[in-house]
Amino acid sequence: SGMPIADHAIAMSTALMRGLPQFVRQQQAGHWADAESELPAMREIAGQTLLVVGLGGIGTEVARRAHGLGMRVIAIRNSSREGPDFVAQVGLSEDLLAYAAQADVVVNSLPLTAETTGIFNAGFFAAMKPKSYFISVGRGQSTVSDDLVAALRSGHLAGAGLDVTDPEPLPAEHPLWAFPNVIITPHVAAASEVQNQRYLILAMENLRRYVAGEPMLNVVDIARGY
Repeated sequence: SGMPIADHAIAMSTALMRGLPQFVRQQQAGHWADAESELPAMREIAGQTLLVVGLGGIGTEVARRAHGLGMRVIAIRNSSREGPDFVAQVGLSEDLLAYAAQADVVVNSLPLTAETTGIFNAGFFAAMKPKSYFISVGRGQSTVSDDLVAALRSGHLAGAGLDVTDPEPLPAEHPLWAFPNVIITPHVAAASEVQNQRYLILAMENLRRYVAGEPMLNVVDIARGY
C-alpha cells in the first residue's frame, strides 16, 4: 500500500502549497477571486525541502515522488544513515528536531510503536520551520492532537494534511475540523483501484514462498512493531 499512500501524502502537500483548499471554498461559493487580498499564499513545489519521518516502504515512495517534483528530500530513520540516491540526507532519531527545522513540509510515515507514540508533540512543532506544513499518513497516535491544534492556531504552521488522527473517527466538534488550512481524509490513503489486486498478488506469492520454504515478503517483526 506504499504507493497510493505516498500519492495521498504528495497530493495533500501540493494542494496546501498551491492554496487549493481556499480556491475550493471560493468555487463552492461561486466566487471568482480577483483581488490579491483574496488569494492564498502559493509556493513553487520545486526547490522546497521535504522531510520524510520513517523511511520505510511508504516513506521511500513519498521521497521518490517528491524528488521527481524537484524537491530536496531529507529523511529520518532509526536503522542507519543510508538511503536511496533520491534522498539528499538521512538522519537518525536523535537528528529529528534539527531536520525538522530545515523542512518546508514534514511527512509522518511512521509505524506506531512505544517510541513513536506522541513523537509529534509541542517540542517537535516548535522546532519545525515557521510556515511549514505537517502531513500525516502514518498513525494518528504518533501526533499529540492538542499540540498540533496549538501550532496551527498560533500560525507557526502554515497548514496540515491528515489522513490519520487521534482519536479516530475524529469527533465532529474537534477543533481540527475548523481550520481552513487543514485537509482531513478518513484514513483512506491506501485506497486505489488496483490495491485489492496488489494484496492478492502479494498473498499468492507469500503462499508460494511458504510452501517452497523461502523467505516471505513484508514480514512484520513483532518485537520491533513493524
